[in-house]
Amino acid sequence: MAEKRKQQTFEEVLRRLETIVEELEAGDLSLDEALARYEEGAAALQRCRALLEQAEKRIEMLIKTENGGLQAMPFAPDSETICAGKEDENAGAEPENPKNCSAR
Repeated sequence: MAEKRKQQTFEEVLRRLETIVEELEAGDLSLDEALARYEEGAAALQRCRALLEQAEKRIEMLIKTENGGLQAMPFAPDSETICAGKEDENAGAEPENPKNCSAR
């Protein structure tokens, strides 16, 4: 019966990936061992990317509201925040009124 492995953290997977890279760079592995490590490294890289994507989905930006409070908004890493009618003026700036802002 196959044993159920605990889910590895991003840091654990990254450490393993770093070890694999070091082993491959050392050049002391046989061809079969190097291919096996390469395949394991490729899988570890995919796992790291998946874990990072999951983390990005959980991140929220805190936007300052007009009254000085903070409002949580979803973080969109590939977009810019645009405030109504002030796209060029506010490029990269923190929006003052999140109700008038949208993600591009």
